[in-house]
Amino acid sequence: MLNYFSSFFTNKAIALYFVALIIVFFLFFSSPMEWYFYLFGIIEVCGFFYFSSLLTKQWAFLPEKTYIRRLFTIAFLLRFIWIIFSYFFFQYILGNPFEFHSADAIGYHGEAVWIHQMISGEGLEPYWTYIGGRYSDLGYPFYLGIQYTVTNNSIIIARLLKVLYGAFTCVLVYKLAKRNFGEEAGRIAGILVMLFPNLIFYCGLHLKETEMILLTVWYIERADYLLRSKQYSFWNILSVLLLAGVLFFFRTVLGTAGLIAFITAIVFSSSHLLGWKKKLLIGVWVIVTLFFLVGGKIANEVAAHWQMRNVNQSTSMEWRAERKGGNKFSKYMNGAVFAPMIIAIPFPTTVDIGNQKNQQLIHGGNFDKNVMVFFVLIAAYWIIKKKKWRDYTLIESFTIGYLIILAFSAFAQSERFHLPILPFLLIFAAFGITKMNNTNKQYYIPYLVFIGIAFIAWNWFKLAGRGLT
Repeated sequence: MLNYFSSFFTNKAIALYFVALIIVFFLFFSSPMEWYFYLFGIIEVCGFFYFSSLLTKQWAFLPEKTYIRRLFTIAFLLRFIWIIFSYFFFQYILGNPFEFHSADAIGYHGEAVWIHQMISGEGLEPYWTYIGGRYSDLGYPFYLGIQYTVTNNSIIIARLLKVLYGAFTCVLVYKLAKRNFGEEAGRIAGILVMLFPNLIFYCGLHLKETEMILLTVWYIERADYLLRSKQYSFWNILSVLLLAGVLFFFRTVLGTAGLIAFITAIVFSSSHLLGWKKKLLIGVWVIVTLFFLVGGKIANEVAAHWQMRNVNQSTSMEWRAERKGGNKFSKYMNGAVFAPMIIAIPFPTTVDIGNQKNQQLIHGGNFDKNVMVFFVLIAAYWIIKKKKWRDYTLIESFTIGYLIILAFSAFAQSERFHLPILPFLLIFAAFGITKMNNTNKQYYIPYLVFIGIAFIAWNWFKLAGRGLT
C-alpha cells in the first residue's frame, strides 16, 4: 500500500500538460490566451503535482497533531496569499476586486449591502417580499448581509473568512477520509484538498462556493461520524439534520442529494457498521425532518427542479447555441452526452473565445482534476472487486447522486457546479493512490493519452462551435 503520491504519476501528468498546451497553442495560434493565463496554468499544474508528491512523502509519518497543524497552517497561508494577490490583480486588470464576468458576485455583494441597509434602518420586510419564498439562494446573500452589518460592507474581511473556511475544510476531509479509508488515504486526501487550485481560487471570489463546500463536507463528515460511532446522542443527530437543512438555503439540489445519501446509507450500510436498532433510531429522526420539509416551500422547490430538469437543460443548451458568441454545438448536448463523462468534465480551456476568462484562469486546476479521476476509477474498481461498497455507502451515494443530478441539469459542464463534489472525488483519488500496484499502474499512460486527446478536442469544440477555427 502506497502512503504517498509517487512522482512516477505526477511527473508524467506535468509533462502531458506542457505537451497538450503547446499542441493547442500551435493548432489554434490565432486564438491564444493572454500571457498571464499561461502562467496561472503552469503554477496550478506544476505546483499541485510537485508539492502533492513532496508533501505526501514528508508528512506521511508525522504525529497526527503535527500533521493537522501543518495541514491547517499551509492551507491557510496558501489561501491568504491568493486572496490578497487576487484582490489587487482583479483591481488592476478590471478596475474592481471582482473576477472576470462577475455578474453573480456583484449581485451577491449588492444584495448584501441592501440587507445591511435594511438591518440598520427600516427592517427586513422588503427583503422577505423580494425573496417571495425562494429559499434555495437565500443563504449566502443573507449571511453576507449580516457579515456586512458587522464589518461595514468589507469585501476583504469577507474573503479573509473564506481562508478560515477553506483551511477547516481540509481538516474535515482528512478526518472523513481517515475514518473511511485509513490513515494513509486520509493524509493524502487532506494534502490534495489543501493544494487543489480550484478550491483555493474560490476563496478569492465573492461567490458562495467556499462556504457551500465547507457546509457540504461538514455535513457528510458529521453524518459519517454518526453512522460509524456509537455516540448517537440527541445533539449528534440534530447537528447532522441542521447542516442538511442549511444546505437547502445554499442550493436545493445539494440539500436533496445530501438527505438522499443519508437515507441510503442508513438503509444499505453493512450491519457491522450500523445495527438495526441504530438504523431505526436515526431513521425516525430523518423521517421527522422530512415530514417537516414535505408540504413546505422547500419541498415545492425540489419538486419544481425535478419536473423541469429536462426542459431546463434543453432550454439552456438551446440558448447557449443561439446567443451572441455562443457555441452552435451546444444544442446537441444533453444528459445522455454528459453522463458518461460527468466525473471528468470540464476539460481545460486554453484558447481565447472572449467570454470565458475565468475558465482560462483556472484551466490548470481543471487539468489536475482530469488526471486525478484516474485514481478515482482505481478506487471504484477496488471497492467493487472486493465487494466493499456497503462500507462506504454515504460518500458513494452522495457523490454518485450529485453527479447524476448534475449530468441532467443545465449546468453539467459548469466548473462551479462541480465544486461541491470535488473534495469527495479527491478522497476517492487518495484511496486509489494507496491501492496502486504494477497491475493497474500500466493503465496510467493510456489514460493520460486519452486526457491529452480530450484536452485538444475540447479546445477545438470551443472554437469550432463559434466558427473561430
